[in-house]
Parts: sequence; C-alpha cells; structure tokens
Amino acid sequence: MRRPVALRLQATVATAVVGVAVAVAMPTPQASAAAGTATGYASQNGGTTGGAGGQTVRATTGTAIHTALCNRASSSTPITIEVSGTINHGNTAKVSGPSCNTAAGVIELKQISNVTIVGVGGGAVFDQLGIHIRDSRNIIVQNVTVRNVKKSGSPTSNGGDAIGMESTVRNIWVDHVTLEASGGEAEGFDGLFDMKDDTQYVTLSYSILRNSGRGGLIGSSESDRSNSFITFDHNLYENIDSRTPLLRGGVAHMYNNHYSGLHESGINSRAGARAKVENNYFRNSKDVLGTFYTNERGTWQVGGNIFDNVTWSAPGNENYPAGPNPTSTTTVGIPYSYRLDGASCVPDIVRQTAGANTGLKVSNGNCTPQSPAPTTPAPTTPAPTTPPPTTTSPPPPSGSNLSLAAGAGADGTSKADGTSYGNVRDGSLGTWWSPSGSTGTISIKWGSATTVSRVVIREPSGTQGSIGSWQLIDNDTGAVLASGSGAGSTSFAATSLKKINFKINSSNGTPKVGEFETYAG
Repeated sequence: MRRPVALRLQATVATAVVGVAVAVAMPTPQASAAAGTATGYASQNGGTTGGAGGQTVRATTGTAIHTALCNRASSSTPITIEVSGTINHGNTAKVSGPSCNTAAGVIELKQISNVTIVGVGGGAVFDQLGIHIRDSRNIIVQNVTVRNVKKSGSPTSNGGDAIGMESTVRNIWVDHVTLEASGGEAEGFDGLFDMKDDTQYVTLSYSILRNSGRGGLIGSSESDRSNSFITFDHNLYENIDSRTPLLRGGVAHMYNNHYSGLHESGINSRAGARAKVENNYFRNSKDVLGTFYTNERGTWQVGGNIFDNVTWSAPGNENYPAGPNPTSTTTVGIPYSYRLDGASCVPDIVRQTAGANTGLKVSNGNCTPQSPAPTTPAPTTPAPTTPPPTTTSPPPPSGSNLSLAAGAGADGTSKADGTSYGNVRDGSLGTWWSPSGSTGTISIKWGSATTVSRVVIREPSGTQGSIGSWQLIDNDTGAVLASGSGAGSTSFAATSLKKINFKINSSNGTPKVGEFETYAG
C-alpha cells in the first residue's frame, strides 16, 4: 500500500486570477481553432482532428460551452469552441439536448466526438472546475488553464481531477495547457491528468503540471490494464509528490519532458506496463523512474536522459527504483515519427514553449522554439445563449463590474433548489438566484474594502417583475444605502465596504436575481 504523503508547496508560487467576461465576447484570438496537428499516439488510430471543419463558436461561461455542444445537429457534428475568461461553478450549469449529456459543476464531454476546446483572447481559466471526458473520441483541448479542482471540501468537481478520461475514450490531444493544484490529497485534490477504464491514443504535449500530490495515472487499479498508447512530450512536471505518471499496463512514451521537484517518485511503471523514457531532464528529484508501492512490476526502455541531483532509495519490498544507473528492461517500438531535442536543452525549450498563453510555440527539434503554422478558422459566431434582456433592463453602467473582480464572491441567507449564490455574478441572465421563500438576501463580498456607489439588479430574461420592495445594506455597518422596488439601477453615496446586501422584503411569487452588478461610479 502506498503511504500518504504531504505536498511541499513552494513559497514562491503565485497563481494569477483572470476575470470573468460579462457576456459572450469576440476578442482577437490568441489561438484560432486548434493550431498545429496532433502528435504522438494521438496521431494514430485514424488521427485526432477535434472540431476541424465544423462551426466555430465563442463562449465565456461553462453553460455556454455546454449549450454549444447541445445545439449541434448530432453528438458527432464537428465544433470548435473558443473560450475566454473564467469558467467556474457559478457559470457552469447542466444543459440538455439530444446531442449532449452534460452536468453542472464540470465541463462534461460525455458520449460525444469531434470537439475542440481552445483558449483565446486573454486566456481561459477553468477555476476549481474540471474537464471530464467519458465515452468519447476525437477531442482536442488546447491553450487553457485548469486549477484547484477538488474531490473533497468545497467546491468539488470531476472527482478532484483537473482533466479526467474514462470508459472507452479514444484519440485525445491535450496541448499547451496548464494544470495546477494547491496541495495534495489531504487538501482535497487528486490527479492532474488521469486516464482509466479503456482510454487509448492520447497525447499530452507542451503542458505544465505543478503543485500537486499526484501528477496523473493511467489505470485506476492493478487490474485496470486496458489503457494504452499514451505520449508525453515537452511537458514540465514541477513540485509534484508522485505519479508523473503512474502507469498500469499498456505502453507509454515519455520524451523531452522536464521533471523538477518530484518529492516521492516519478514515472511509476507497474503491473506489466512498458514505458519508453528518452531525452528527458530530471532535476532535484527522488526516485524518478521505477516500480513503486507494489510488487507487480513494470518495465522501461531508457536512453539519452539527464539525471541532475536525483536521489535514489534502496530497493526493497514494493520499491524497485531504476537508479542510480538506469538501464533498459524492455524495448518499445514507436509507430509514429518524432524529432528529439537533446536532453541538455530540455529545461530551456520547455520553459519557452510549455503551458497556456505561450503562443502555442513548439520546438523545431533543434532546441529552438517556433510558432505554429497559421490556420484558416471556420467562421466564428457567438455561442448560443438565452435571449437578451428586454429593453426595460438598464443599460450597462460605465466602468468595471466590481462583482466580477478578483477576490469577489457571493453568498446569501438561503437559496432555492437549482439556484446558486454564484449565479448573480456569472455574467449570464440564463442563470439566477432565488431565496427558498418569497423573501431573502443575496450579497456580494470582497476580500478587502471596495468603494461602491451604484448597483444594478437584473432579473433573468422573461421573468421581469418578480422583485418587490428591497433595501441595499452595508453589511459592515448595517446602514441602509438605498431602498426601492423592482429591478434596475440605483445610485447612492460612494461607500467603502467589504460586503453589500440586497435584501428583498416582498415579491411577486418567487423573486429571481440574474445579476447583482456593483460599480464604483
């Protein structure tokens, strides 16, 4: 049995926070459709093309991503979804339709095919919300960040995996993504990149995986050996306890990856697995290759790797490190062509190319980064959304909506089934908050004092008139800032506060608040 480990987080790591766009946007794309072509094992078995040849839509919420999938003619109609802004629980609802099978609180790619999800504009961040691929094939995920997905605590998503694949999955290319956590299993996190239950022909390329107890696994148990043909190239694994990856059965190819700060173990080939490990750079790590935590051993073929300040434990029961002088124990034939960078330049080329928002640069095979060949995207249209509010809804005020600022949040006194506090700050009038009765309070809050002088309350499309009398209250002092009835825009003396309450005192039935916007002016 594997002993539990505690993740040692680096004190210098800081996570950037990206704001949520209020509506479907049309930014100048950083990437348009999926740039480049699938490499490694994702290029086999007929290849991986994602949504090539289909419609291209834009989305700034998880609900819009689901809606785009559900509005296709069929579950296999090609589509490219260009994503910008922050996707989170507050803006990711279940959407139903004959061409989809989605769920709230996770990006669900289930029983579908021929889909590309690519980050554009200022970036796409899936915050505390994972991407789940199940019973699907021909999927591309490119140029996105997925962070802090939990399996325990709050909120939870995707079993704690940043990206998880299971149950008859074929031909997946995940490229130029950043997958990160803020701790290990004890802090509620699981794997960053997991595959199980018959997942095959997958490539993870030019990506960053960091600050996690578990990098990822291939096979959920010693008996789950149906997963195979996985390529890992030009990735950075940094500040990880173990599983970079854990491989049970099957074949995997790891080349030109940079492994730094692996605290317990690295590539764990076990249960009959065969790994080809070549021209990688391992630095400041322990037991970077071998069979660990089991007596069911795997094998490896090694060549051209650099081991820089790598320590090795003594072999023993359930512990079979490949070092200190790793030698091959099998041979692995690779069916696709690829160009190897020299291991000595791997840290530098990976630094310049890996992760989201790096321009989708790749190596030319001679340790030099190059931009991908330009592509001609399909015509771009906004992602399908609910109808816009009627003309009685107030126009957007000038300035930024502070409810969407970094560090902002929402809570309240109660919420009706199927609604969420976060729905009032997700930029969508297709979701809303309602109290459990006819009255209640919804609040916007910040981590530090924020000056507010104007509030806009928007009701969901088609439901105007549900809100009766109300008060705006400074939660810090209890002072009433304004009062009135119905939704709309309200101004008051500029007030510095950490939390503002919209208290509904009467209603026409069940009140619904679609958006609770706050402004400095």
